[in-house]
Amino acid sequence: MHATRQITAPFTGEPIADLAISDSDHVRAAYEKARQAQESWAAVPPAERARPFLRLHDEILNRRDEILDIVQNETGKARKHAFEEVLDVAGCALYYARRAARLLAPKGRKGIFPLATQVTEVRQPKGVVALITPWNYPLSLGVTDAAPALLAGNALVHKPDTQTALSTMWTVDLLAELGMPREIWQVVVGDPEDIGDALLDGADYVAFTGSTRGGRKIAEEAAKRLIGCSLELGGKNPMIVLDDADLDVAAHGAVRAAFTNAGQLCLSIERLYVHESRFDDFAERFAKQARNLKLGAGFDWSVQMGSLTSRRQLDAVSAHVDDAVAKGATVLTGGKARPDLGPFFYEPTILTGVTETMDLCRNETFGPVVALYPYATDEQAIALANDTVYGLNASVWTRDPARGRAVATRLRAGTVNVNEGYAAAYASYDAPMGGMKSSGLGRRHGAEGLLRYTEVQTVASQSTLLGFEAPFGLANDTWAEVMAAALKTMRRLRLT
Repeated sequence: MHATRQITAPFTGEPIADLAISDSDHVRAAYEKARQAQESWAAVPPAERARPFLRLHDEILNRRDEILDIVQNETGKARKHAFEEVLDVAGCALYYARRAARLLAPKGRKGIFPLATQVTEVRQPKGVVALITPWNYPLSLGVTDAAPALLAGNALVHKPDTQTALSTMWTVDLLAELGMPREIWQVVVGDPEDIGDALLDGADYVAFTGSTRGGRKIAEEAAKRLIGCSLELGGKNPMIVLDDADLDVAAHGAVRAAFTNAGQLCLSIERLYVHESRFDDFAERFAKQARNLKLGAGFDWSVQMGSLTSRRQLDAVSAHVDDAVAKGATVLTGGKARPDLGPFFYEPTILTGVTETMDLCRNETFGPVVALYPYATDEQAIALANDTVYGLNASVWTRDPARGRAVATRLRAGTVNVNEGYAAAYASYDAPMGGMKSSGLGRRHGAEGLLRYTEVQTVASQSTLLGFEAPFGLANDTWAEVMAAALKTMRRLRLT
């Protein structure tokens, strides 16, 4: 029998659901069901596997109000930020559903002997994938990592965060209605310390999105079992406002980059570098726009920023800001909780004068807090932006896109957006997305986002008339001369 846990709404603290909590035996049973289903699922042609996901595109858009209510209830985010999750699921599912068959198709490769050696690259599914997803973007990160894994022929054992498991369960139900075999996507709910070992022990591959600390533990356990993993982890993401930037446009972009989902976004901007000649002007405009944001717990479209998701997150944000202020930072706007709006609300906060002595200088805050810093030259801005253990996302603002792209290529981040905070790169599904340095391993999106869930197999067939032994009774030294001459000829003819 499952124990249960009550889930409460961040907006109000009121109960919204009682969820059945898994233990290790439940996880092992989920793997057994997934493995039984996976073999027959992998035998289905990729184009047929894609059909439920093609249907998902329109169906989730048609039923958006239903899932938007669920996402807002379990996360506390503003409706417009929840809608970004719906758009992400629709777009990413469609991208992979349309391309899975081509990406997975066997590919001919050159053999050592033209005509005599036939080589094919084959993509085999990993088997059963453990998918571990966080609470901040439960619909988006759950489905967009699940879809390519399933389309590749795998089954899933998925552990969403307990607080935000409802959106995952809703999506599994929807896809089952659209034709997906329900058994291939098993959902388990519980704390890592209770079910983490069983979850990793049963996996053929692990896909994890979460903290860098958690990602290191996943990588260590995967290494012990010699299985692969992909990890999208934390960030302390920089934004650079170049000296030629339109300050009103950049300030508006900074509000979106720093305060979307109350800053609870792995790609969110937390460090903002502005040329010293524009610093005061930009700071004034940015603070004014942030100060005018409409905060609230509403399910309508007028709210511009919602709540933090948990008491733990509110406490972490408050501690960072209080520590910085106590050590001399200046608050341009915000800097305090708003219990009048709901239990976990915190104002959009902009700080200056942040120094190395302050916790938020280098550590990820994961809330609506951004620190402003002046710089003198492009070289200094690039050096400051790169001076971090993280490398997930970055942003550059300029009137000259070519200049912005030139700066972008010098930033050590997996995605860099020019004249946008995060979405231009993230939502370009044909391009890979992931972190450098301590921000992760592997990539989602693009061909890599699906092929990571496969084992590549080489199948080579050799003609019986020409092989690797000396034919027709030739002496080995004569055969070596023939082979050397043949290889040199093939090089000149560009056959190899």
